[in-house]
Parts: sequence; C-alpha cells; structure tokens
Amino acid sequence: MDISFLGGPRPQRGVGVVAPFDFALDRELWRWVPDEVSLHLTRTPFVPVEVSLDLARLVSEHETLADGARTLTAVTPEVVAYACTSGSFVGGIAGERAMCEAMKRAGTVPAVTTSGALLEALAELGVRRVALVTPYTVSVTRALEEYVAEAGVTVTGCAFMGLTRHIWKVPYRDVVDMARDAARGAADALFISCTNLPTYDVIPQLEAELRIPVLSANQVTMWAALRRLGTRAVGSYQALIDPTARTGPVLPDEPRVPHEEQQEGST
Repeated sequence: MDISFLGGPRPQRGVGVVAPFDFALDRELWRWVPDEVSLHLTRTPFVPVEVSLDLARLVSEHETLADGARTLTAVTPEVVAYACTSGSFVGGIAGERAMCEAMKRAGTVPAVTTSGALLEALAELGVRRVALVTPYTVSVTRALEEYVAEAGVTVTGCAFMGLTRHIWKVPYRDVVDMARDAARGAADALFISCTNLPTYDVIPQLEAELRIPVLSANQVTMWAALRRLGTRAVGSYQALIDPTARTGPVLPDEPRVPHEEQQEGST
C-alpha cells in the first residue's frame, strides 16, 4: 500500500526530562502532554541509598544535572525539566535556582524543576495557604515545609507516609486518605509531593470533594515545562490546567462524611 500521501510525521516539539534513577512513572508524565509534544527522558546514575535527604542531595548535584541536560541536547528539546521534588527543594529556593542555572548552561535551553514549578503554580493560583501530602519520612517532609515557608506560603496541614522505597506502588486510595487528613485546615490548595507518587486520576476527585485546587509533583512539572513552550498541559477538571475547573466544583455539593465514619462503614 502506498502511504506516501501522508507526507511523513508532523514536526515535533520536545521536552527533555532528567529523572532520578528510581523514577517509575514515565507513563504518568505523558498523560499531561499534548500530541504535538514528545518527552525525552534520561535518568541520573544509580546510587545505593534509600529515599532520604541524603539521596535528594546525591541525585541533585550540579554535575549530575548538567550531565543529564547535556545528554538531552542530542534530541534538541526546547526546555529541560528536572522531575524530582525532594531533590529540587533540598537546597532551598537558592539551591533550586542554582540547579536550573546548571541545567540551562549545560543544555542551552530554559530549565525548570519540580519544586520551582510548585512555587510558580502556587503564585499562578494566588495560593497563600497550602496543605501538603508526602510519601516521605518526617525529615524530608519537614524540608518541604521549610521550602514552602521560605516562599512566604503558610502550611496549614500535612500528612506523610514515612516511605523510603517503592513509592510508585502506593495505591490511589492511600493518596486520597492522606489528602483528606492534610486538608482539614483552611487551605487555599493542596500539594501532593513526589514525582514517583501516582496522582493523575485522583486530582479531579479531590478537587470536587475538597473544593480547592489540588496540585501534584508531576502535574506542576509538566505544566511549567509546557508553559515554556507556549502550550498547555492536558488535564480536564484540574484547576491548574483547565480554567473551567476554577469556576466551581466538578460535582454537586454533598454532605461530607467524616473519614472515621467512612472507615467504620466499609466492609
């Protein structure tokens, strides 16, 4: 069959992604990406350390990030994103900016990080009070709280799991339970941390239930990277991405059942 009439593939725009060696959610990142954009992923070298502040520092050394960005130049992305939350907040705001600069110099294109994208998203939505959900240990979670506070945003509540490995295996049910616990205070938004924690499908559900924007690590990373390209991420009923989701709840108001009662009534 002659298919020459198709004329070949359409021009493709690229987003380079530097991910930690244990990143397991490549497919989730793609769900935020429009058809005309391709993701080009590379990973940091393996280090035999569990998820911790030490690991966050090791995978975020400037030389490591620069090497990743330099590798990606072969496929000419228009922007490079470092897809790691803890790795990009462990050095505070100044450290995050230095990481972006290191990648920008090596890759010769704009660079973003997950934690920098978080602050950008909070500013976009006018958020001054945020609830946090993390799969981390207490020390890594506290470092995130300090990073957000440094940006002038108040943390109203926090829930964490204390995990040091296999974070990508956490089921949606556990993410939702933690979000409900964290959002008991008067928050303007909720942030679910860690690019290795699955979140895409729970965001609309949580926004409908909690009545506030729900942000996640992979979501803000892709939103910020695609923004640099002048295009929008894909995410229906996600307030950060879909303007219609900012005008009101997705679902009609229903009486809110306390989490404890839900557990007692389950089988």
